[in-house]
Amino acid sequence: MTDVEGPVYEPGHGLLKGRTAVITAAAGAGIGGATARRFLEEGARVLISDAHERRLKQYEAELAAEFEGVAALACDVTDEAQVQTLFGTALRLHGRLDIVVNNAGLGGSSDLVDMSDEQWSRVLDVTLNGTFRCTRAALRAFREGGLGGVIVNNASVVGWRAQAGQAHYAAAKSGVMALTRCAAMEAAGFGVRVNAVSPSLAMHPHLVKVTTPELLAELTAREAFGRYAEPWEVANVIVFLASGYSSYLTGEVVSVSSQHA
Repeated sequence: MTDVEGPVYEPGHGLLKGRTAVITAAAGAGIGGATARRFLEEGARVLISDAHERRLKQYEAELAAEFEGVAALACDVTDEAQVQTLFGTALRLHGRLDIVVNNAGLGGSSDLVDMSDEQWSRVLDVTLNGTFRCTRAALRAFREGGLGGVIVNNASVVGWRAQAGQAHYAAAKSGVMALTRCAAMEAAGFGVRVNAVSPSLAMHPHLVKVTTPELLAELTAREAFGRYAEPWEVANVIVFLASGYSSYLTGEVVSVSSQHA
């Protein structure tokens, strides 16, 4: 089966009107940047963050030329002090926090037999520990605010499926799934929902830099539509999970994938 005409970019419908959000790893390229744009199109006020300050500021300016309610603050999710500053800034800017999207993650490819401790630890510290730090900060802000809230984490189908060279990334993303489920059970008592998306192959420039053309072709061939996902197609599902349309979902990992093998 092929998606002959390609995906249709739907206009915003005000699903997040009046809501405030923090989105990590949102410097323009990939799922985080697409999520920031979709949130703004849906009426949210957004604080975007990324470890790459120059790209972040460029994307902030790009979004600010089209939308109101966007701000940016550099943040390395491996640094607890920077995470605290990020969430404190969100509350100072808007007086409340409604949505947090934990998109920060680090990939790479290395067979386990040749993997160094530094390679293993770096991927887990950004991808899993960073999600933990931001989830903890979000839950504390939500509990303090007493108004509920939503967290959406970015996992990956690799957290379910084996792929050579991806032991560190798969372990981290599987951990994100488990963290999502446990956090959801703990947070339900103060009105907070925690879910995750699990994309298969969403194309962006940085993926090309860390993946061989041969592997990209192989992964694309596994997709039922015969193509990779556009980052905004994953962002659409994040919008759904952040909106009132998913009011009874928590602790779920939603696969955004057309993989058939």
